[in-house]
Amino acid sequence: MAINQLEENLEAITRTIEQLKRDGCKDEEVLNDLRQQRDKILKDLNL
Repeated sequence: MAINQLEENLEAITRTIEQLKRDGCKDEEVLNDLRQQRDKILKDLNL
């Protein structure tokens, strides 16, 4: 996957996590899944 696409996905996941937290999402399974996806992208980008 292109770096630009990874960066776009990273930004989208980060915004989604923050929006869910603001909306009061209590589903830790969903939040943890998104965090794991975010961490994987960060690792792929070596950040």
